[in-house]
Amino acid sequence: MATTGNGGPAPSPGPQQGQAQLTVLGQYIKDFSFENPNAPRSLTPQQTQPAINIQINVGVQQLAQTDYEISLKLEGKAETAGTVLFAFDLTFAGVFRVQNVPAETLQPIVMIECPRLLFPFAREIVATSVRNGGFPPLLLDPVDFVALYQQRAAQMQSPQPTTPSS
Repeated sequence: MATTGNGGPAPSPGPQQGQAQLTVLGQYIKDFSFENPNAPRSLTPQQTQPAINIQINVGVQQLAQTDYEISLKLEGKAETAGTVLFAFDLTFAGVFRVQNVPAETLQPIVMIECPRLLFPFAREIVATSVRNGGFPPLLLDPVDFVALYQQRAAQMQSPQPTTPSS
């Protein structure tokens, strides 16, 4: 009787030909800054809740036939009484391999599923940096990447106003 794999279970065959596949090849901080411009004054207890403004954008760059770099850009600022308490700018990216996916579903996968996989890591980086800046951690709410994708698609399809030439 012969055993393979050091007595463990037989290795399973790779994905079947034609089966849709999304693989994370790597993820990384591409660009990051955190500013605490008014410290130590900004670290004193605040009388009012600061206004927090967050913007999120998704970028896609094709690297090879099946490989894509997806960038999740998070920009945020907390202000109170016109004073900036802190600001951050994070571009967190990942390289994904997308195989055996129909052309009509490729864009939703890279614009919805890939950012959805990156977001928890970017959220943790923001929370930790805000905490390390001397503030309570900023826990970002989950993002509806489907709505973000639909909003972006609607903007791309709406006719752009044209200015008459003279």
